[in-house]
Amino acid sequence: MCGSPKQLLGAAAGAGLAFLTGGASLALGAGLGAVAGGLSDQADAGKQAADAQKAASDTAVATATKQADQADQANNRANGKQPDIASMSSSNAMAAKGGVSGTMLTGPQGVDPKTLLLGKTTLLGG
Repeated sequence: MCGSPKQLLGAAAGAGLAFLTGGASLALGAGLGAVAGGLSDQADAGKQAADAQKAASDTAVATATKQADQADQANNRANGKQPDIASMSSSNAMAAKGGVSGTMLTGPQGVDPKTLLLGKTTLLGG
């Protein structure tokens, strides 16, 4: 009997089944085992084909993503944005005309240095 290892294993399983049933169905059991082994080979081939298809799909997705990134970068290079230095300068000049600025917490006068003293004269406190 020639065949793949799985077919031979299936035939052996069929022979074992025939032994358990009293030997009357030895040929039938061996034949069914060989068929089961052949079906297993077909399932393995189908799995290999599905794995190959998934790998090809993953490669195609990676290639498409890379091409989209390259197109986006080329578009950004071609349509680069320049800062409007004149408007920034004029808005800074207008803000400087308003006088001394402060934060929302301190106001324009800043923080009174007397409030920072902790009551002791130390190197850290003043």
